[in-house]
Amino acid sequence: MAASVSLVSLTTMTVEQVREWVANADSVTVFSGAGMSTASGIPDYRGPQGSWTKDPDSAKYVDIDYYVRFPHIREESWRRRRAHPAWQVLPNEAHRAIVNLERRGTLNRIITQNIDGLHQAAGASPDKVLEVHGNLFGVVCLDCDYRTRMENIFARLDAGEHDPQCPDCGGILKSTTIFFGQQLDTEVLEAAATAADTCDLLIAVGTSLTVFPAAGLVDVALEAGARVVVCNAEPTQYDRRVDAVLRDEIVETLPRICGMATEPE
Repeated sequence: MAASVSLVSLTTMTVEQVREWVANADSVTVFSGAGMSTASGIPDYRGPQGSWTKDPDSAKYVDIDYYVRFPHIREESWRRRRAHPAWQVLPNEAHRAIVNLERRGTLNRIITQNIDGLHQAAGASPDKVLEVHGNLFGVVCLDCDYRTRMENIFARLDAGEHDPQCPDCGGILKSTTIFFGQQLDTEVLEAAATAADTCDLLIAVGTSLTVFPAAGLVDVALEAGARVVVCNAEPTQYDRRVDAVLRDEIVETLPRICGMATEPE
């Protein structure tokens, strides 16, 4: 049996090497997950301190079957949306580092699993951002497709409603996030696949790479011959297949590899 080779010798490159790849790339696609926003005060889901790790029942509130069947689930879902930290937090240095790539003209697209809008708040052009799981800022009726802004529903919650119904048809309202059991937007997925297929370099940052089909974008990039870098605190199933793995804090690593900070002496 051949001697095993350590993960470090296989995939871990220095920040300086990855920074050089970024500087020389003509087209960089960024694929971001929940770990991207933890430094802004939004907990991730599956990490050691993740909301689903600490409270597995939390996943019920983003499961479409539970949501449709049980009014008490909807009521608690609305309370959780109202209390979501996304309404108060600000983008962090990692979000701003990615915007630097757009300013340099090398950013292809930002593909994000996040629903918090922090990439756009940091200055990323909305047409550069592909939100594969939707976002928290809109509301849709499951019956008639009526749509409105979340703040309009918050006003109804503040007025005393617990499970606001559609004003047009009386149907069930939910946020424009993609729940478990719902189909992802085909057009968004196709655009994301194109962004992974056409880039020179894909940076997967703050994502466990366990949720498919989104995680399969790494396969798309690898098969197209792009370099792939994983920036994530915890190991992923792709670590042995990609070109580099960086474990340091994302808010420190992203500015360094995107040319926004000098290397330490």
